Formats: sequence, C-alpha cells, structure tokens
Amino acid sequence: MIQAVDVHFSYGKHQVLCGVSFDMKKGEYVCILGANGCGKTTLLKTMLGFQKPQKGRITLYGEDVHGMDERRMARKVAYIPQHHEPPFPFTVGDVVLLGRTPHLSRTCRPTANDRRIARDAMERLGIGQYADQCYTELSGGQRQMVIIARALAQQPDLLIMDEPTASLDYGNQYLVLAQMRKLSHEGMGVLMVTHDPDHALYCADRIVAMRDGRIVSMGGAREVVREDIMKKIYGMTIKVRDVGLSAGKNATVCIPVPDM
Repeated sequence: MIQAVDVHFSYGKHQVLCGVSFDMKKGEYVCILGANGCGKTTLLKTMLGFQKPQKGRITLYGEDVHGMDERRMARKVAYIPQHHEPPFPFTVGDVVLLGRTPHLSRTCRPTANDRRIARDAMERLGIGQYADQCYTELSGGQRQMVIIARALAQQPDLLIMDEPTASLDYGNQYLVLAQMRKLSHEGMGVLMVTHDPDHALYCADRIVAMRDGRIVSMGGAREVVREDIMKKIYGMTIKVRDVGLSAGKNATVCIPVPDM
C-alpha cells in the first residue's frame, strides 16, 4: 500500500534520514519506534508528502505521494497529530464532519450522507453523546477520540499517527490504542510513531526500530523488542519480561533499568 524506498532527508547539513526503506500492506499495524530525535516524525512527515526527500521516494499504491493532488491523497490517508487545538470553539460534530472535506467539491456543502458518515464514526467510537458539545471542553482522551472519529469520517485506507497517546493517562492511552488495533483488524492500515516499546508490543503487527535516522531492526513485535535492540536504540538497559495476567494469559512488558 505505502512504501518508502531509500529515503534520505536533511535539514541543511544535518542528515536526519539515511536510506530508510520499508513498506506496509492494507490492514497492517506498523509502529515506527525509537528515542526522541531519531528521525521518526521527519519520516512520518515525508510519508505524508509534507516534505520531499532529497533522495529516494515514497509511493502510495505505486504512485509518488509528492506528485499526488492533496485532496486525492486525503481520500486515501488520514493524519492524526499529537495535539489538535481548533482556532474556533467548534462542536464535536462539526470537528468530525470536517473529515468529509476531501470528498466535497469546493463549492458544495456536506450532504445528509456526509452527516450520516460523521455520525456513524462518532457512534463507532462511543462519543456520539458529545456531538453537540464544544470540542475545547472535552478531556484530552475525549479530544483524541474525536480526532480519530474525524479521520474515520474521511474513510481512508491508511491512518498515520504521530504519538497519538502523548499527554494521556494510562487509561486513555490504552483506550486509544485498543481502538486503533480494532480498526486494523477491520482492514484499515495503521502507521504509528511512538517512543514507547510497550505500546508497540500491545498493538503492532510489525515494528520499524530507528536510531540516528536509520532502521536498526524491522520485524514482528517480539522479534524487535529484545533487550539488545532496546539498548541500541535507547542507550540504556531495558529488561523485556513476560508477566502473567488473568485467565492464564501473558503479556510482554519493558522495564527500564537506569544506570546508577
């Protein structure tokens, strides 16, 4: 579906991405994992077409994203940023309805069908009761669910997310991640940037681990989240352990061990 081929990018003389290559299929959940400053967000912006690589290319269904019309791109790809603060006190319903913009002509207003799609997206995420409430009055977790609903209203093939759980408490973090995992299981591609290996373990089919603008490991979650690789990308000891849960289930967790 989307593919990065030998992507290089620099800000002036500062090389940020160095020969990054990977692809993902429709319905796959891929996490780009790494420490702050490793190039994750720059790669994401390049894949969204916000900036063009100095070398290499990004393709969506075989077409270079930097040659695609923005509206056509938005019909295929939805972007969920870390934070979103609208300049006006829109209602939740209006924010979600904005997701239909790529499907409207420049002079056309939303139709009854557009409003139905927006309403269905809110109901799907359990936020329909907030439709008439002011977006800015919601909690951080509720706001993020609204932005996800807006993305669903676009009806994209791919969701691209930049640290979607930043600043959220534990409960809201995993509420958002669980919804993303559910969408992936229903056939939507999800590409998520994160610095938290526990989040990647929880939801990813594959992990792309980065350090200093390069991919250092790529594969299934348990293949990549290993103590030697975690040491390489975070520069500190991180223990990877299986813990027992209820009903005989297990989960893998990461435990940072500060060097004293």
